[in-house]
Amino acid sequence: MPIVKTLFGVLFLFALSSSILAQKFDGLALTPPMGWNSWNKFGCDVDEKLIRETSDAIVASGMKAAGYEYVVIDDCWQGERDSLGFIRSDPKRFPSGMKALGDHIHSKGLKFGIYSDVGAKTCGGRPGSRGYEYQDAKTYASWGVDYLKYDWCNNEGLNAVGAYTTMRDALFSTGRPIVFSICEWGDNKPWEWAKNIGHLWRTTGDITHCWDCEENHGTWSSFGIMRILDKQKGLKIHAGPGRWNDPDMLEVGNGMTVSEDRAHFSMWAMLAAPLIAGNDVRSMSNETRETLSNKEVIAVNQDPLGAQGFPAVSEDGLEIWAKPLSNDAWAICFLNRSKETKDVNFNWKENLIKDDFAQKHLDAKKVTYKIRDLWSKRDMGTTEKPLRTVVPPHDVLMFRLTK
Repeated sequence: MPIVKTLFGVLFLFALSSSILAQKFDGLALTPPMGWNSWNKFGCDVDEKLIRETSDAIVASGMKAAGYEYVVIDDCWQGERDSLGFIRSDPKRFPSGMKALGDHIHSKGLKFGIYSDVGAKTCGGRPGSRGYEYQDAKTYASWGVDYLKYDWCNNEGLNAVGAYTTMRDALFSTGRPIVFSICEWGDNKPWEWAKNIGHLWRTTGDITHCWDCEENHGTWSSFGIMRILDKQKGLKIHAGPGRWNDPDMLEVGNGMTVSEDRAHFSMWAMLAAPLIAGNDVRSMSNETRETLSNKEVIAVNQDPLGAQGFPAVSEDGLEIWAKPLSNDAWAICFLNRSKETKDVNFNWKENLIKDDFAQKHLDAKKVTYKIRDLWSKRDMGTTEKPLRTVVPPHDVLMFRLTK
């Protein structure tokens, strides 16, 4: 009996120590992840040729130079599991295999991302990771995966914290640093529990390429840009380096107007949201490329302070968003949600902007700031004079204020 007790005690301590040691990888996603994902444009229509060509285009278009690094293959890459239960890629779509594809992505100086699901089946009906978490994590690591998007379809009532913790532990056990993207749609308020599990977590259902709409799919809906934006209210206190609210991937270049794309991109930058492009980068227009590659707007998103922006003023369809930046700078964005042009007459000195959570305030009575227009890329004087201009419909003006 003492031997049995001793053995039980050893096993218990081993299990306890393993659970204590397991964690997410630190030092990753210290600024919001930037990259590309196949889903918004291509859905299940993915193959090796598309991913190779996209990787090449990210480099050739200047997107890599602008900061985009992850190339993420979303759902429907999976084939069947082998006799030992190891997941394999679809041999018709990915004849060279995932290791070779990952090597190609890495050869471009980019990082390799992949997709799975907490359920036995993915959203697209392919094999999910339920019951195979450690086996799948080991496989991903052997392929050189750097990023995992982990979905919530076919969850069959699983406990979200438990399901995502299991995959976090599985990833950590491989020893390969992998960014963990929790795609749980905000159903269980992941912002309250996920910061020690994942590096980013979805706050809403799926996005779609419209300004302000809801597309009802029966049992679920997808939402336009303004609907997604409104769902971020109250979440800024949960964001910061290594832990980001994710309002879903970008729809820039997927059918909205140039001004709507510009506003969409600006607001995701203000939200300190992951910038994951979702268009066909191989054939994008110059306007789409210029929007996605605006380094001055991207710098707002990637600011190391990691503060999420917030609406400081809202009146008659015009919102003024503020985001504190490092070195006591600020990003200010005038968002016109309406269909009419809006006049702006903004007296900087009469509008004290405070971010109590970040413990920052913009007081133009006490400090004079230089103003830089981030879309026209020109200096606009200082906060000594009121800002008098107009904002076109479904568009933005975005400024960086520095002392």
